[in-house]
Amino acid sequence: MHPQETKYIFVSGGVLSGLGKGVTAASIGFLLQARGYKVTPVKFENYLNVDAGLINPIEHGDPFLCDDGTEADMDMGTYEKILGKDVHRHNFVTMGQIYSAVINRERNFEYQGEDVEAIPHITDEILNRMLVAAKNDDAEIVIVELGGTAGEYQNMLYYEASRILKTVKKAPVVHVHVSYLPTPHHLGEPKTKPTQLSVKFLLSMGIQPDFIVCRGEKAIDKRRRERLAMFCNVDAEHCISNPDEDTPYAVPKTFEDQQFAQKILKLFGLPDKAPEMTEWTKLLDRVQESKKKTIEVAIVGKYFGTGDYELRDSYAALMDALDHAGWQQGVTVKTRWVNSEKIEKGESPEKLLGGVSGVIVPIGWGARGVEGMLEAIRYARENKVPYLGLCYGMQLATVEFARNVLGLTGANTTECDEVTPYPIIHMNPLQEENRKRRAYGGTMRLGRWECKVKEGSIADQSYTEFGGYSDPNQKTVWERHRHRYEFNDEFAVKLEEKGLVFSGRSIVENLAEVIELPTSVHPFFLGTQYHPEYRSRPLTPHPLFLTFVRACMNLSGMIE
Repeated sequence: MHPQETKYIFVSGGVLSGLGKGVTAASIGFLLQARGYKVTPVKFENYLNVDAGLINPIEHGDPFLCDDGTEADMDMGTYEKILGKDVHRHNFVTMGQIYSAVINRERNFEYQGEDVEAIPHITDEILNRMLVAAKNDDAEIVIVELGGTAGEYQNMLYYEASRILKTVKKAPVVHVHVSYLPTPHHLGEPKTKPTQLSVKFLLSMGIQPDFIVCRGEKAIDKRRRERLAMFCNVDAEHCISNPDEDTPYAVPKTFEDQQFAQKILKLFGLPDKAPEMTEWTKLLDRVQESKKKTIEVAIVGKYFGTGDYELRDSYAALMDALDHAGWQQGVTVKTRWVNSEKIEKGESPEKLLGGVSGVIVPIGWGARGVEGMLEAIRYARENKVPYLGLCYGMQLATVEFARNVLGLTGANTTECDEVTPYPIIHMNPLQEENRKRRAYGGTMRLGRWECKVKEGSIADQSYTEFGGYSDPNQKTVWERHRHRYEFNDEFAVKLEEKGLVFSGRSIVENLAEVIELPTSVHPFFLGTQYHPEYRSRPLTPHPLFLTFVRACMNLSGMIE
């Protein structure tokens, strides 16, 4: 084996989804990266969607937005946050992309008349995506996360590609299987049978896992390792315990304590090195220290429900950004989920929002629940409760201000009312053309755009104090966008006359990017057309979230 040959780590899942394959993949990458190895992740999704942009967030969670405009799976955010670097389009692959590429190639006669089949053409395209990621990121080790769980028909070709890479192409491959060991309350011990059956699926596809990462409520013991070794043909020392933690960011340390990275490197025949984890250790200390203080922030949205249950995944990036900022400010941010439709149907904002230290209206689409969001914004503005509006939350803040301060009855966004007499938010002409052509996927204002920040504003003070300016002298920042509607500048002067400040505008088109109220009027009232939550990382929380959390702490009397 050539010492410079690219190595591959496949991370698969078993028993059930949502176990943390992404956290596992990112944590392995973190430990290897901390030892000086060049690592890149690739996520392979099962669905036929080309990207995650048009998927209902309740169905698959909050799409993560990359700098290059890629609307991807939430795991891409996990990679960025744990690895501390940007990921791109080549790091995210769906089965829809794979089939589209192969079919387009066939239509262009690039297969020279061959009959095009799943094997080798689909599997070749899968393998090619891994090679592209390795080349683009100059990676020594590619960590491939396989979507779904072993045994699903949708992802069998991904597993087949991994088998071909190892057995046919003789590439250096390590397979890590993340599985669930439930601890039934009436039994009181972790059960290995579900994992045994999951590994059986892998074996039936010609794949022998090298490691089993054992997820569960409790840590596994020597007895469980012995059972897995016996029935799964895996070294007992390669059964890695991964119990529930206070935060996913503790997983790298949990793995390091079990010498997980060293064991992987040994299989690859690569030398071990001392990892640099100083800042990460300090982060985990801050997480524990922050438990001594708590503030509560209301998230007023409409993507909480899935059947009879509520999930946080629809706003995953937002929740993470609040955690990051809270830990750095020394406080735990507790969230109160408020369904805006409840306000719309008559429940009072005072009842649903009373006692919170801050209010956030996040990303959203369509008219459902909007009137409830507007009432929540009004409550926060009139009662001097710190308010942060993200994308839709910024747009609706301008609508609320126009209605209740400027007196423009019926003011609205044309997304909700196309014949409003006061279209405070409207669709720009390019997006209108896209809509007429029903070109929805990937046609919004997406990805990284540059914004000029007004000197002396809250936004300026935040970026100056906590960092984030790409050019501090010019007061410019690069932020990620995902929207189709924009503020209608015809109303800018009237709103400014009543005290609303437009503190950020795009460099290219002079579009409104940040709105706020002066601190003489409100302690913190700010909205962004862009999405600062997608840029937040545990070691570098976003400046606007840090300032917002501090304002919430101040309202709660935590700052003298």
